Order: sequence, then C-alpha cells, then structure tokens
Amino acid sequence: MGPIILLILLGLLLLLVELLLIPGFAFTGILGVGSLAAACYFGFQNYGNSGGIITIVFCIAVSAGLIIWVMRSKTWKKAALDTEIKASVDSNPAEKGLHKGIEGTTTTRLNPMGRVRFVNGVEVEVHSLDGIIEAKQNVKVAYIENEKVFVNIIL
Repeated sequence: MGPIILLILLGLLLLLVELLLIPGFAFTGILGVGSLAAACYFGFQNYGNSGGIITIVFCIAVSAGLIIWVMRSKTWKKAALDTEIKASVDSNPAEKGLHKGIEGTTTTRLNPMGRVRFVNGVEVEVHSLDGIIEAKQNVKVAYIENEKVFVNIIL
C-alpha cells in the first residue's frame, strides 16, 4: 500500500508543478500522469479488480479536486500578467497638421525611428532618412507616405 500512496503523491505533486510552474504539457506532466497510471497498475496487481478500481477512482477524484482548487484559488491571479495596453495607433498625420516641410525637434534618438515634437505641438513617431539622429536635433518633414512621416536633419 505504501508504494501506491507514494506514487499517487508524487504524481499529484508533479501535476501541481506542471500547472503552476511550467507552462504547457511538458515532461513533468507526463511523469505525473505516468506516476498516477503506475499507482493504478500496482493497485490492480496487488489488490485485484476492486483495489485497482478504488485506486483509479481515488486518483481521478483527487486529480480533479486539485485542478479545480488550483483554478479557483488566487494562484492564477498572482501568476498571470494583469496589465492593459492603452496605446493606440497614431491617426493620419495630415489630421494632426503635419505636412512636407514642417519643422520639429527630436525628443528621442532616431535610430532610424523615434519621436519628434513639431512646431505645432504635435509629437509623433517618425522615420529618419539620414540614419541615426540624436535627441534634441532640428529636423523637417521630407515626405509623408502611407501615414508614415519621414524626416531629414536640418543642417
């Protein structure tokens, strides 16, 4: 009886590790299910049909109870990422008053993309045509294509 209980406890522990620590159905999950199956096999081998059936029912009931307990507990809230993405796609540059030739100052390094604050107060993400442009450099819009703003450095 001792090895059967040990196999059941080992199987449940491995399943718990699989559920909480290792994502997906990987090696520990397979070992956990294998340990439970071995416990059921030894239940049939050592105690006959009635002992084997009792072992199977016990393994299924305890495994289901463990899974339900883990799912209902606050464990998932602690392990899950709970942030919201509040970013949105920039609207059309023309709606923001951007056009060819408007000037601005880089607020971040353009490598080759970064952010520029234009003279009308609008700050958008732009693409550099001159390669890397450091922050706080004066630039102007060379052209706008498919809602992407391309800038050159002002010499």
